[in-house]
Amino acid sequence: MNIELEKMKQKQECERRKRIAEEKHKEWVQKKREEERRERERKLNKEMAEKATRELEKMQLQEKAEVKYKEWLKKKRAEEAEKRKKEKEKEKEREAELQEKKTRSEKIFNEWLQNARNKPRPVLNGYDFPHGKSTGLY
Repeated sequence: MNIELEKMKQKQECERRKRIAEEKHKEWVQKKREEERRERERKLNKEMAEKATRELEKMQLQEKAEVKYKEWLKKKRAEEAEKRKKEKEKEKEREAELQEKKTRSEKIFNEWLQNARNKPRPVLNGYDFPHGKSTGLY
């Protein structure tokens, strides 16, 4: 009976050890799964943070490009306005020069007209000798 009791105790001890080993195995598996889940979450969070950072950089780059474009456009419009202003000034100068030239030429023409009236007329010569030259009698 003693032997049977001892065998029973050994069997119970073996089963208890088995249960403890199974529980430890379950705990280890559960810890492992939990670690893997945390690792996945960490990777996912890291990827999300990197993606957010890239998006932010992209947006900042786009904003910079937009600001530069607006500055360029403003500069270009200012240059065009300056160009139009210079062209108008040149046109006004040309018109002023033409007006001045016209006034001068009218003045010179009037002076010539006055002088032409005061000039003595050439004397008309005889029938065969206009302006004192022979017309050539044949």
